[in-house]
Amino acid sequence: GAAMSMLLARFWLFIWRWQAVEPAEPVPAHCVMIAAPHTTNWDFPLTLALAKVSGVPVSWLGKRTLFKGPMGPIMRRLGGVAIDRSAPGGMVASLANEFSVRDQLALLVPAEGTRSRTEYWKSGFYRIAEQAQVPIVLAFVDRATRTGGFGPAITASGDIVADMDRIRAFYEGKEGLKAGRFGPIRLKEEAADEPVT
Repeated sequence: GAAMSMLLARFWLFIWRWQAVEPAEPVPAHCVMIAAPHTTNWDFPLTLALAKVSGVPVSWLGKRTLFKGPMGPIMRRLGGVAIDRSAPGGMVASLANEFSVRDQLALLVPAEGTRSRTEYWKSGFYRIAEQAQVPIVLAFVDRATRTGGFGPAITASGDIVADMDRIRAFYEGKEGLKAGRFGPIRLKEEAADEPVT
């Protein structure tokens, strides 16, 4: 049950010698959460363990196939939310709708979309937050200090460059488990906003 998973999360962080940082502000009941840097397969379970010991019930996205068969209930209990790519209005609309049907949803979206270094982040997290009108919480891991946790909540203002500047400032200097794999923090949509020189 809950006590067992808390024990496992504490044990996991103890083995890795990582510490959860006390959130500066309470994590809102409804939010989209960015987890960064995302440089190895281990960043994600580490973030889940940090969330568990911080008392933040986190949900994460999984392909529909993960939820088929006997593993389905287990995946849901672990916080999995099935992605429905065929939903009317697309994936963003279907995920934004999840917020209206749940009392509590902190949806973890890997903004980099890949573990290898990437030149652009995927803007799904921003579009979901905008459509569902929920804040974006900046979750982090930092290998340099062996700490992780939950940073500030940012409201998508519609000024994508200004919002991304705040996100960039927060992640400045934080390092993922694999050095050198954390690429620049920018969205392709920002380039579209830049004046052509």
